[in-house]
Amino acid sequence: MRLNPASPFVAAVLEIVESIPAGQVMTYGDVAATLGSRAARVVGQTMAQFGADAPWWRVIRAGGLPPTGHEARALAHYRAEQTPLLPGAGPDTEPDTAYRIDLSRARWRP
Repeated sequence: MRLNPASPFVAAVLEIVESIPAGQVMTYGDVAATLGSRAARVVGQTMAQFGADAPWWRVIRAGGLPPTGHEARALAHYRAEQTPLLPGAGPDTEPDTAYRIDLSRARWRP
């Protein structure tokens, strides 16, 4: 699904993402709920299509995992911002993907 970059929803998502403080995160569902929506998947699509210039690493999956396919790049941001992290799951996991964000400490609500 290709979203319209001029859409008010896209603009609102990016505005919320820009407002997330360093070291804190919101889930895709949190961003949607802040907009009065349940469209977490559309938030994810918005980030995939238009979030490159936003602090994309601050929007994570509900289980505390970073954006799929960007775990190693996101980890560098989390470390630099001192985002609270927890050890990841499984011995078969790559070192740069064996973590999750500690939502109890890092979750931000505007």
